[in-house]
Amino acid sequence: MKVLSALLLAMVLGTAVAAETRDPEQYFFDQTFGDFSEELDNAREQGKKGILLMFEMEECPFCHRMKTTVLNRPEIQDFFKKNFLIFSVDIEGDIEINDFQGRPTTMKDFSLKQFRVRATPVFQFVGLDGKPVKRGRYTGATKNAEEFMLLGKYIVEDAWKETSFSRYKRQARQH
Repeated sequence: MKVLSALLLAMVLGTAVAAETRDPEQYFFDQTFGDFSEELDNAREQGKKGILLMFEMEECPFCHRMKTTVLNRPEIQDFFKKNFLIFSVDIEGDIEINDFQGRPTTMKDFSLKQFRVRATPVFQFVGLDGKPVKRGRYTGATKNAEEFMLLGKYIVEDAWKETSFSRYKRQARQH
């Protein structure tokens, strides 16, 4: 009986360690005063690869799922924070911001008019030049944390310059 209890305890503790999570609002997203042209300067100064925008809205179940199953994982947070400044953009927001060219706009207009976001979530990588990364947009929730990590590596490794994300994923599975 003691052996069974010890095994059960080990399984429970192992699951708890494997399931460690951190609040994505604190550990994944960066705080901003809403001046994305200034954030580009910050990204350059910090040696980042660029900026990652998560276009979302409050009632979005897929946004919620990403935050509670993927963006809350320490390995995801650490990798993305090392390589990108990361900001949340409310596609319904009336908050005034400055776009990457320093022009005033609202989050809503920034989302719809500049990035043509109509569904959420949308993950958009922006280069240090302030332009969206070609093939650097992912619409919807990823299947899991591993796929989201692959998306980050796809951008960091500059694989987007050579191939599509779906092809990159296929090649990664083969290795």
